[in-house]
Amino acid sequence: MSTYAGKKAVITGGSMGMGLAIAKRLVEGSAEVLVTGRNERNLAQARTELGPGAHVVRSDTADAADIAALAATVGKTLGHVDHLFVNAGIAELAPVESTTEESYDRQFAVNTRGAFFTVQRLIPLLREGGSIVFTTSVADSTGSAGMAAYSGSKSALWSFAQVLATELVGRGIRVNAVSPGFIDTPTAGSTGLSAEERAAFHALGDAVTPMRRHGTSDEVARAALFLAVDATFTTGVKLPVDGGLGQHVAVPQA
Repeated sequence: MSTYAGKKAVITGGSMGMGLAIAKRLVEGSAEVLVTGRNERNLAQARTELGPGAHVVRSDTADAADIAALAATVGKTLGHVDHLFVNAGIAELAPVESTTEESYDRQFAVNTRGAFFTVQRLIPLLREGGSIVFTTSVADSTGSAGMAAYSGSKSALWSFAQVLATELVGRGIRVNAVSPGFIDTPTAGSTGLSAEERAAFHALGDAVTPMRRHGTSDEVARAALFLAVDATFTTGVKLPVDGGLGQHVAVPQA
């Protein structure tokens, strides 16, 4: 299969979960892919799963020096970028009264500031007619309890994506976003949870999602690739991948 032959893509946060699922589909379609991550174990596993069609790079989205180095690496390795997937993100759940400054800063450093300056650095490498796809979250507009800092960081990211769509349309570069709901990923969407808390969070997701299940990383990947490649007359759009959660679809009664 050579669906993406000749295309070059960068996926931040591409060593696991949704980002890795995007990378797998691109590699399977014969694209040349560069993925980033922070965890050495995840990076090693990604190298094994993606094979020689991918460049796997350690890079911390929250670190300005790493962002600058990433831009240099992308320029040297790929030369140009057709599709950029801004997927790196973290979530630390806590009510407002117990959210620490450190947790707030970590989430905004990765989800918002890091994403902003990563895109800023890579814009010169984006080929005319290319695309950017951001990973936001259903939490960017639902006001869920315990997600104040996370929701705020993702809302800011979506605002950035909308502005960028306007600024880059003249170059033929489309900018869109996927908005996942509860998705089965290694971290279950949040760091720092115990096994019991993770199980309870998973059960909650199934209960409140109208489709009564979690989505898969591959379902998010297919939506992201649709926006990146096939939606050629679409820009400034956020595509929910949330089982109806953000659209207030009624949950079926048992």
